[in-house]
Amino acid sequence: MTDDARASSSAHGLSDEERLAQLGYTQVLARRMSAFSNYAVSFTIISVLSGCLTLYLFGMVTGGPAVITWGWVAVGLMTLFVGLSMAEICSAYPTSAGLYFWAHRLAPPRSAAAWAWFTGWFNVLGQVAVTAGIDFGAASFLGAWLNLQFGFGVTPGRTVLLFAAILLLHGLLNTFGVRIVAFLNSVSVWWHVLGVAVIVGALTFVPDRHQPASFVFTKFVNETGWGSGPYVVLLGLLMAQYTFTGYDASAHMTEETHDAATAGPRGIVRSIWTSWIAGFVLLLGFTFAIQSYGRELASPTGAPPAQILLDALGATTGKLLLLVVIGAQLFCGMASVTANSRMIYAFSRDGALPFSRVWHTVSPRTRTPVAAVWLAALSALVLGLPYLINSTAYAAVTSIAVIGLYIAYVVPTYLRVRKGAAFERGPWHLGRWSLAVGVVSVAWVALITVLFMLPQVSPVTWKTFNYAPVAVLTVLGFAATWWFASARHWFLDPARTRAPAPAATPAK
Repeated sequence: MTDDARASSSAHGLSDEERLAQLGYTQVLARRMSAFSNYAVSFTIISVLSGCLTLYLFGMVTGGPAVITWGWVAVGLMTLFVGLSMAEICSAYPTSAGLYFWAHRLAPPRSAAAWAWFTGWFNVLGQVAVTAGIDFGAASFLGAWLNLQFGFGVTPGRTVLLFAAILLLHGLLNTFGVRIVAFLNSVSVWWHVLGVAVIVGALTFVPDRHQPASFVFTKFVNETGWGSGPYVVLLGLLMAQYTFTGYDASAHMTEETHDAATAGPRGIVRSIWTSWIAGFVLLLGFTFAIQSYGRELASPTGAPPAQILLDALGATTGKLLLLVVIGAQLFCGMASVTANSRMIYAFSRDGALPFSRVWHTVSPRTRTPVAAVWLAALSALVLGLPYLINSTAYAAVTSIAVIGLYIAYVVPTYLRVRKGAAFERGPWHLGRWSLAVGVVSVAWVALITVLFMLPQVSPVTWKTFNYAPVAVLTVLGFAATWWFASARHWFLDPARTRAPAPAATPAK
C-alpha cells in the first residue's frame, strides 16, 4: 500500500496520459474526475440503500435475521480481500479496459488473449446484470411508494414499465447530462451517508418497541422449501454478496480520473469498507425495527423494507423515508449505467463486441461513449424481461451479476498469484500480503460462483427456476464460439492499432 523499491518503475514519473499511452491506448475520454469522484462512483453502485433493501425480502426467507446480520459481516470481510487484490492490479494497469486488460498482461503470452477475451465477456455480463438488478430494484420500490401514495396496483407488467422508464432516464442523463452525472455521483455519497443516518436514527428512536438482540443475531427462518439449514444459510449470502458488486467501476473510470494509479485502487478499497460499515448499521436498524415478521414478509407493497418503515414510523414518515431510499437507488442505477458504458466502450475499442465500431464511438461534444450508454441500458432491459413470467427472476438477475462480475474480478487475481514475484507493482500495492490475500480471494469466488447457480426455491418449476446458469452458459457459449471461429486470430493482436475511430476525435 506504500511505495517500495519493488514498485514498477514504469508507473512512476509519468503523467496519466503518458502511462495510458505506455499501456497501448490513446487518451480520448475527458479526464475530469478527482479521486473522490472516482470513489463516489463505486460507492454509489455498491449502494447499501439499494442492494441491502431490494434483496431484504430474499434474506427474510433464506435464513432470516441471523443470516442477514452475520452474512453481511462475513461477506463484507471476504469482499474486502477480493477488492484489495483487484486494487493492487488496478494500480499497475490504470485503464478503462480494466479486468480483461489486466488478465491479458498477467497471463502467459501464448494464452493471454484467450484469458482476456473470456474475462471481458464475463465482465460485460456482470455489468449488464448489475445494472438490471439495480434499476429493477428501484422500479420495485418506486412501485411500492406509488401503491402507498396513489393506490397504484403493483403487477409484473407495471414493474417492468417502471424499470424501462428508469433505464430511459439514466440513458438520457448519461447522454446529455455528463457534468450533471459527475455532480450527482458526488452528491450520492452524502445522500447515502446522511440517508442511512436519518433512517437508522428514526428506526432507533421513534418505534415504541424493538426486537430483542436474540431475534436479530440468532433467529433463523427458512421459507425456501429446502430442508437443509446449511444450504439455506449459504443461499442467504446472496443478499450481501450482490450488494458488494460494481466497485470495479473505479477501474473503468481511471481514464477519466486524475492520478489514476493511486486514485483508482483507493476508490475500490474505500468504497468497500465504507459500504461494509454503512450496510451493517442499516441492516441492524431495519431488523431491530421489525414489528411483525409475518405481516412485513407478506406486505402488499412487495417490499418488506417499505412495510417496516410504515409499521415502525407511521404512514407519513415511512413514505417520506422510502423516497430517500428510492433516490439512493436512482443514483446507484445512474452510476451503474456510466460504469457499464465505459466497459462496453473499452471492450469494443478492442473489437470484442458485435458492431464494435458503433459502440466505441465517442461524442465529439461531450467526449463520452453515447452508443455504449444505450447498449448498456437496452441490454439491462432485456435481462429483466423474464420477470413477466418468472417470479424468481429478480433473484436470478442478481445471481448473474454476482457470478459474471466475480469471475471477471478473480481471473486477474488468479493470474497475478501465478505470476508471483514477476508481477510489476504500481504505486499502490499490498507488499508481502499480496499472495495470501490473492489466494483467499480466489477460493471465495470459486465457492460463490458454484453456490449462486444452484436452485433457490423448492420445488423447482419453470416459474421458480434459477435461470442464472442458462444466462451464464449462453454468454459463455457465444463467446467461446466466436473465439474459436474468429477472435483468436485478431483479438489484442499487437499488430492491430488501438487508435480511436474517427467519430471518437474530440471537437477542437
